[in-house]
Amino acid sequence: MRLQVIGDPVLHSKSPLLHGAMLAALGLDVPYTAHVVRRGELPEYLAWARDNGVTGFNATMPHKEDLIPLLDGIDPAARTIGAVNTVCLRDGNWVGFNTDGAGAVAALEAGLGLDPAGLTVTLIGAGGAAKAVALALADAGAERVFVCNRTPERAAALCALDGRGRLIPAAFDPDTLGRRAAQSRLLVNCTNLGMAGCPGQFEGFSFLDALPPDAGVFDLIYHPAETELLAQARRRGLNTLNGLPMLVNQAVLALEHFLNRPLNRRAMAEAATAALNQI
Repeated sequence: MRLQVIGDPVLHSKSPLLHGAMLAALGLDVPYTAHVVRRGELPEYLAWARDNGVTGFNATMPHKEDLIPLLDGIDPAARTIGAVNTVCLRDGNWVGFNTDGAGAVAALEAGLGLDPAGLTVTLIGAGGAAKAVALALADAGAERVFVCNRTPERAAALCALDGRGRLIPAAFDPDTLGRRAAQSRLLVNCTNLGMAGCPGQFEGFSFLDALPPDAGVFDLIYHPAETELLAQARRRGLNTLNGLPMLVNQAVLALEHFLNRPLNRRAMAEAATAALNQI
């Protein structure tokens, strides 16, 4: 048995540390490593992984959506989202799952004390992670989730995945972000803007001024630990959360898929968090 996390960039990933800690807590000697796979290299990677004893892997940007047509099977929830972050070899077949959404909701509840039920949320992005988080928020009872994206068609396509009308497409310009933020108790960044090693940054942060004083700002990025978005939010006295708690919670769910059995999720999360606190 051999496990990996793939992406580009990926060598900064905390996944090997988290999974290593959880596997050790279970008394399992299973290697988990980071492996750089660039866009367009997925078919070669899947063949290599099968030949080299990889029985499961996590996927991060830019592969969560690109993996879908290459897998032998997709969990129904992941198929709805159109993205996977966890892939397991089951009876010789690559099967994909998505643990991002459930991990994000658990992180919000633990890290910001926010129950999504009844919340209005401004969510930035429309990629694989955004789909998972937006749908999970809707499933958890969020009243409205404004999905803001530079490409309106992508935002509309994401919102169409939810038949309850809780997801609402919106533009990405500062004025629109400000108007939507003024209506929201939570703002979530699901893009790579501000991520170390990736180009791009928010043009400005004036939209944060529109958030109510008790609002939370959740950035799925965890490298750096405090993005400029979170720094700007903190300076305004807003509650902030980076992507590490989400990473921990989605990793616990991913490990259940890798091992194909239920785990004590609280114990696993405690082991993973303890490992993070030692670095």
